[in-house]
Amino acid sequence: MSFKSPSEVVRTACTAGTAKTQMKWHKLLILAFLAGAYIAFGSQLAVTAAAGAPWPEQIPGLQKLIFGGVFPVGLMLVVIAGSELFTGNCMIPVISCMNKEAKWSGLFRNWFWVYLGNFMGGVFCAYFLAHLTGLLMVDPWNTFIGNIGVAKTNLSWGAAFWRGVGCNWLVCLAVWMAISSDDIAGKIAAIWWPIMAFVALGMEHCVANMFFIPAAIFCTGKVTWGAFLVNNLIPVTLGNIVGGAFFVGMLYWWVYQRGSAPAPKPAAKPD
Repeated sequence: MSFKSPSEVVRTACTAGTAKTQMKWHKLLILAFLAGAYIAFGSQLAVTAAAGAPWPEQIPGLQKLIFGGVFPVGLMLVVIAGSELFTGNCMIPVISCMNKEAKWSGLFRNWFWVYLGNFMGGVFCAYFLAHLTGLLMVDPWNTFIGNIGVAKTNLSWGAAFWRGVGCNWLVCLAVWMAISSDDIAGKIAAIWWPIMAFVALGMEHCVANMFFIPAAIFCTGKVTWGAFLVNNLIPVTLGNIVGGAFFVGMLYWWVYQRGSAPAPKPAAKPD
């Protein structure tokens, strides 16, 4: 099984990040919608599998392990099928900007369209695939998704922020290791462990919450949109940015690429 060294991963991420900052907005929006839907698929699968877990009071860790164990299918679809995920983009284009191979304006443009598309994909799946299908409208799944929504919107800002930091630190490490692998099996293995870890630990992922909490709103009515946006989405998003941009993107760039010359730009084609 071949793989890239950390310094090679930085170079690959620089190239990929530059392309992301230059992609047209409508392509970003479509790919981001798909990524939001892919994460929603993993989220709904996690709810379906974990809600029926045995002995949730006696062995609560078992339910968390089942929940985390199936969730990674979402990021596998994002990375292998190809789409644009905000949390992963908190790391990759940042490396390009730090290395002066992309513009910060391009980074923020990418973040805007990708965040919007991820939100659209998550809410779409919450309404049409969780609510209208009836799949999360009956127990034990209805009670389970309602409890998730209530718990997430009752976190303090500090708890939500730091859970967001821990989450995207692990998510971006999963993406980092997936970049290092040159084959599909390696990418799947690289993605599964960190993603299982952040979910089982109870960390907060803004794009996953774009499914979990709207699903709780549509299916149970126990949560309000205001509580979702103010109590959870804002602090979790800020934490995700710090976890991915600083703890992975900037630190690895500083160690492996700081002081190196940017990659040469391709020569302009003659008119």
